[in-house]
Amino acid sequence: MLFHIFTDAAHHGGTSFPTMHLERNKHRAKMAADGDPESEVFEITDFTTASEWERFISRVEEVLNDWKLIGSGVGKPLEKGELTSGSWEEHTQEINFADFRFIITHHCLKQESAESQSRDEQEEDAYPLAMQDLLCMNNDFPPRAHCLVRWFGVREFLVISPGANCEAVVSESKCNLLLSSVSIALANTGCQVPLLVQIQQKWRKVYAGECQGPGVRTDFEMVHLRKAPGQYTHLSGLLDVFKNKIGCPLTPLPPISISIRFTFVLQDGQQCSWPQQPPDFDALLAGEVGGVEFGKLPFGACEDPISELHLATTWPNLTEGIVVDNDVYSDLDPLQAPHWSVRVRKADNPQCLLGEFLMEFFKLCCRKETSEEILGRSAVEEEGKENSDISQALSKLTEPAAVPIHKLSVSSMVHSARKRIRRNRRAEESPINNDVLNSILLYLFPDAALDKADSSEVRSTQEPARDSEDYHLYNQLKSAPSDSLTSRLALCVCVVNFHHGGVRAVAHLWQEFVLEMRYRWENNCLIYGLAGGAPDLRCCLLHQKLQMLNCCIERKRARDDGRKSGASDRSRLGPESAGPAEVSPGKSWDSWSDSEEEFFECLSDTEEMKDTESEKKPGSKSRAEGRLQPHGKLTLLKSPEPLYIPVTQEPAPMTEDLLEEQSEVLAKLGTSAEGAHLRARMQSACLLSDMESFKAANPGCCLEDFVRWYSPRDYVEEEEVDEAGQTVVRGDLSARMKIPGNMWVEAWETAKATPARRQKRLFDDTKEAEKVLHYLSQQKPSDLTRHLMPCVLHAALLKIKEEEATEDIASVRKALQQVTAHASKLLRHPNPDFKKLEDVIVQMSAVEAVIACSRSLKAKFGIAGGQREDDTDELQRFVSCLLEEPEVSVVGAGRGPAGSIIHKLFVSSQRAMSACTQVDSEQS
Repeated sequence: MLFHIFTDAAHHGGTSFPTMHLERNKHRAKMAADGDPESEVFEITDFTTASEWERFISRVEEVLNDWKLIGSGVGKPLEKGELTSGSWEEHTQEINFADFRFIITHHCLKQESAESQSRDEQEEDAYPLAMQDLLCMNNDFPPRAHCLVRWFGVREFLVISPGANCEAVVSESKCNLLLSSVSIALANTGCQVPLLVQIQQKWRKVYAGECQGPGVRTDFEMVHLRKAPGQYTHLSGLLDVFKNKIGCPLTPLPPISISIRFTFVLQDGQQCSWPQQPPDFDALLAGEVGGVEFGKLPFGACEDPISELHLATTWPNLTEGIVVDNDVYSDLDPLQAPHWSVRVRKADNPQCLLGEFLMEFFKLCCRKETSEEILGRSAVEEEGKENSDISQALSKLTEPAAVPIHKLSVSSMVHSARKRIRRNRRAEESPINNDVLNSILLYLFPDAALDKADSSEVRSTQEPARDSEDYHLYNQLKSAPSDSLTSRLALCVCVVNFHHGGVRAVAHLWQEFVLEMRYRWENNCLIYGLAGGAPDLRCCLLHQKLQMLNCCIERKRARDDGRKSGASDRSRLGPESAGPAEVSPGKSWDSWSDSEEEFFECLSDTEEMKDTESEKKPGSKSRAEGRLQPHGKLTLLKSPEPLYIPVTQEPAPMTEDLLEEQSEVLAKLGTSAEGAHLRARMQSACLLSDMESFKAANPGCCLEDFVRWYSPRDYVEEEEVDEAGQTVVRGDLSARMKIPGNMWVEAWETAKATPARRQKRLFDDTKEAEKVLHYLSQQKPSDLTRHLMPCVLHAALLKIKEEEATEDIASVRKALQQVTAHASKLLRHPNPDFKKLEDVIVQMSAVEAVIACSRSLKAKFGIAGGQREDDTDELQRFVSCLLEEPEVSVVGAGRGPAGSIIHKLFVSSQRAMSACTQVDSEQS
């Protein structure tokens, strides 16, 4: 009673509180003087100082003014479903009551008509907008909204709640103090927006407050009971409570409008067979599954992702007296309800196979161990270091030895070490079973199953068509083509990590892979599953490294083929022939050591001396070498001989890390004249090689002849009139070629007439191959994971697209576009943020869960696998809407096709529960 008197006093003025405070202080001083006449107490109170409570009220009023919530609101009547489909705005501000922190939040439904109109335009005695919303019956049960919107149906309201890490307002005195503050703030500002305060524990969602208008006030009150009393469980008892609360003096009362909804929850859906079949791990471990199975990513949820199905049966806008519902009899049969609606609740973090695969693979990025630390010290370091140490193989070639030199080659060293490694592995327990390992290697290298004579001729698989979606996808993600060796390796590493031993198995597989790369380099076997040509800089670095190794093998094979056939002046145009094939039948290939591969094979010294002596004889002409074909009808400027296109060396292919390293070296030379000159000389190695080849193919040529073939735009031709009066065409070098110190002129003067087969190789395939193999051998499992992550995400996106194609879910297609764009932006960076990549994996798992939900609903409604032919289209639309919308109306209610299936689901669940209850009772 004191609270109501206090509130009313505040509401009707609230100015007597300081006076009451003064009277109380005077009375206290008088009592002190009477008790002790010798001690006179003079207490001076400054009544101009505001209390914490007054500051709090003032702060609330300031927020209401800042948010322009003063005066009456204007808005059109709410349309049906607008509270759910419309977009909501929230504004938050922090306010304090002494040292206690509160958060005041403004929730408002955005409406175009209301934004253009200002407040205070409504008639003076109109009800507040919130009271009009309370009387509107178009939005009685919004499926997706704030709890206060569901309970009261208002489109705009304010909430004051305790701040984060603050205790709840539980005591009655504090609750009354807050409600009084709310009442005073609304009265002082004239705000007509409902203002509620969250009291009690937050999980109880108990709110109290009020809405004030001109001459009217609405109190918002709530009661939270542990168990509902009997009279509240039926309509008759609720009507009695409602009439008593109104306290209307009119008799008889006008008819009351009623909206009724019963909600039934189906929690146990085990009576429906879950369509996801778990993978057969036993068959996989026993080797019964073919190697191609390693290229498939799993997909789907291991458990039903639909945890609950909520059925709401509604009787909208009834009039009192039409239906009877009391503790004895009820007309409210859910099967006869005119309106049914369904919503599904998805399981929290359902166990999805693809998401777990990706997350376990992602965790490898955090490992710091090397392969040697994971697998232990190999036999290479323990047994016979003088014969098995790969790192000392090159130094042993220069040591005196009684055995033939070819037995101490790099190949023999590696083979010896390889045998000891595998012998040591047989003695110990291998991380990967031999049968599984053989299946993986057969999947990675299918050409190994062919005859030895034909295995080297197997070409790599073709890249996807340039107009296909897959082709552009790997360009976006900077991964590798989906049918490439790198992509297959990524899938195998994923499977091995998840099923066959984790990081130890990954280290084992990678070590075997590197040994296979070494074997193919030594035996001139092209790597299967890689496109020919230079490394594709649009792919990941690991794919580029493998392509570089393939380039080295191609060039080495071209030299070997040239030596065997004795062909000369062969063109290297095209991906098959990777190097010049002009060799002399001098030494056999087996007698050449790796250190001698820095140069192309030359003629013997005797033949070279004979050629030199013949060139020095008077009257002898230089012999042309390395000609490819005549260059049209052009002839040399200083000779009637035709101009020939020479056989030249191709530029050295490079990976992106080598290009970056080269650019850093060139940048360090600085901008000085000397640095620029040195930079130009470093970049002119290919130009010098081409000049030497051109001189060898065209004896007696000049720089102008070379420019006419190499850079025609730098040879300017003009028509002139000679002394005889005839028009002739004269040519000359361009202006930039005549600049003093031009690099082309300097290179031409230093270039010797040397055919490509005698030049120093621009691309030393032996050196580059060893560099690639060393790079691969130094990769830790975490480094390998970082390299293969783009390929794994690429494969996962393709898998999701494949699965979505059978479901046709619009939200999934939109989510896939967003995930692809996000992943593409991250993976284009040299060092992507792996925390953000983890978010990409989480998004993929969410998409996988949506597809699993779709399959679960299709199984429940009998449209999976063509089980139900009748009404399939309608049920398909119904399931699609359940995935996209918060609540879906059931066409035909309980008499429609979807309604009959829902009814059977509840009946089956009830029977299952009854059977379980009976079994429990019998056991007890």
